[in-house]
Amino acid sequence: MSTETAAAAAGVAAPPPAGWEEARSRVYAVGLAAALPTVGRPLADADGHTLAEPLTTRTDLPAFPTSSVDGWAVRGDGPWQVVGRVLAGQTPPPLEAAGSTVEIATGAMVPEGTTAILRIEESTRTADGRVAGTPRPAPEWRQPGEEAYAGEELLPAGTPVDPAVIGLAASCGHDTLLVRRRPRAALLVFGDELLTAGPPGAGRVRDALGPAVPAWLRRYGCQVRPADVVGPVADTLPAHVAALRAALADADLVCTTGGTMHGPVDHLHPTLETLGADYVVNTVAVRPGFPMLLARLVDGDGRVRFVAGLPGNPQSAIVALVSLVAPLLAGLQGRPMPVLPQVTLAEPVPGRGDHTHLALVRWDRVAGTAHPVRHVGSAMLRGLAGADGFAMIRPGTSGAAGDRVPLVPLPLTPGERAW
Repeated sequence: MSTETAAAAAGVAAPPPAGWEEARSRVYAVGLAAALPTVGRPLADADGHTLAEPLTTRTDLPAFPTSSVDGWAVRGDGPWQVVGRVLAGQTPPPLEAAGSTVEIATGAMVPEGTTAILRIEESTRTADGRVAGTPRPAPEWRQPGEEAYAGEELLPAGTPVDPAVIGLAASCGHDTLLVRRRPRAALLVFGDELLTAGPPGAGRVRDALGPAVPAWLRRYGCQVRPADVVGPVADTLPAHVAALRAALADADLVCTTGGTMHGPVDHLHPTLETLGADYVVNTVAVRPGFPMLLARLVDGDGRVRFVAGLPGNPQSAIVALVSLVAPLLAGLQGRPMPVLPQVTLAEPVPGRGDHTHLALVRWDRVAGTAHPVRHVGSAMLRGLAGADGFAMIRPGTSGAAGDRVPLVPLPLTPGERAW
């Protein structure tokens, strides 16, 4: 039974909406408790996943003394007699005799017995073919373990895998990585008034969330196929129940758009009750985006799935994404709770009474300032298209120019680490 249904049956008022920061922490905790299974992935297929165990080195890095320059590996004082050459990928014999040298390439293994490396551009040849010059006082090679020692932890579990992590793993000798499986997500679009093509008019509006929300979900690390986006779903309870039940068969997270209130065609709450869902969060004291929700369903075998109810107004829906979906997905992927950066307001931002205000801003990363944007109504997307995130104004306060406030960034590129 839903929270509100139970409250009505008991003749009491429904509980108040959750505070924004409380809601964020709550959904992260339930996501982390339901963290997705671990799988092994080849390096070439690991991008966008999350490390399920620390990344450690299999050998010292570098594994052997490695020349930093093209030149001459010498032993003792010069001039030196050339006795050979060593290229990258070879294992050279020791330099045994004082006054001997081998030509050496950048990245090649330094022969045992080498006392210095003379850069090729700082060397000359004597009349009898020997090499002369003055080696620099600092060693011109990398020592084993200079970057890391065998078994050293380089990155903790929960680190998002990106090309830099993949390259580091390869340099450590790994062929596969143990990662969290990427969340599978689906989207149900509710609303008979929605058009899926062409311009709006005659009482009908264009669906802006069906095309946009899957792209946001992918930037949070989800797998979303075209077939996972369904709608508009007919504004009837049986249609809602059938659509949500079908989406939950494969998805870890189903997002819905619209229907989060209690109007004559808002069927999400009865649908969740029919399917036996429990609310993690049911409305949040935030503007815009107040009627957002997150519900959880647990199968008999213990499998956990989530439903995120996004408001129908487009900007409010994105507020719900950054407020509830982003921390939930961080938990499901075993990533740390997203830490919000601090920014300086360039202009005043009003408060919203006892609600948190998430105000769209453009983020000047160089100056560290946040500039409010225009066209920010809950039904508008023009301001969102020019914004980098939301300045967070806490309940009972307002933001003055110069104030330091948290920023809730939008994920601007797939796999971006800053939430």
